[in-house]
Amino acid sequence: MKILLSNDDGYQAPGLQALYHALCDIAEVEVVAPEHNNSAKSNALTLNAPLYVHTAHNGFRYVNGTPADCVHIALTGLLGYIPDLVVSGINNGANMGDDTIYSGTVGAAMEGYLFGVPAIAFSQTQKGWLHLDAAAEKARELVAFLAPSVSAYAQVASSGHAQPWLLNVNVPCLPREQLLGFKVARLGRRHAAERVITQVNPRGETMYWIGAAGPAKDDTEGTDFHATEQGHVSITPLQVDLTDHARLAYWAQSAAQVPSLERDAALQAALASFAR
Repeated sequence: MKILLSNDDGYQAPGLQALYHALCDIAEVEVVAPEHNNSAKSNALTLNAPLYVHTAHNGFRYVNGTPADCVHIALTGLLGYIPDLVVSGINNGANMGDDTIYSGTVGAAMEGYLFGVPAIAFSQTQKGWLHLDAAAEKARELVAFLAPSVSAYAQVASSGHAQPWLLNVNVPCLPREQLLGFKVARLGRRHAAERVITQVNPRGETMYWIGAAGPAKDDTEGTDFHATEQGHVSITPLQVDLTDHARLAYWAQSAAQVPSLERDAALQAALASFAR
């Protein structure tokens, strides 16, 4: 199995290092990661500046761009082949609920998914890399378990009859012996983010810092928040289709009532013809 490994915390992040070493004995792993921290960059691509790739002393390649940039250029020429699996992480902090919209960790995995490669994003539920070894071990367990599925997908992917999958995985920051099994869960929801933080710099200009993420709003049973709070490693299958399918009919009816120049012109012509 060939794995492309990336993240959003940067190529020197402890989470990336731990995940690399955990996966090396079960796969061929190549790292292409951002040069600097790119948290909350989502799926952003750099289109107005050149990207450069450098190689670190340990063989990791790093890019002066976003997580999605790293995976994109890796899959479109840098590697010279298409890997069997794209893995992102381990992120320094949770990517649950609304976090997935902003997450660079998920963005890197999703870029692989968009190119037709199965992908997994791994995160720890708290910042600070506490019990990182346990999180890396759980990540290895899941990847090893999915290896046959990855291999089977690779064999039929070229036929167009198979769909890749995208998994978002969050590991509680607990010692290995306290971690429970994997649990499939839907995304929860967060409250709105906290207020923006303002400061004045030495030149008298006001600076604005994005506030912290809001606390959990929907953390009921069945959500990723609830699963990890109970000590489980949550697995959430994601999709890219943002269409609100349940309301398509409603909006179709609403759109039909919006005034249009063409309809007004036709009505005026009909009235004029009737008057004659």
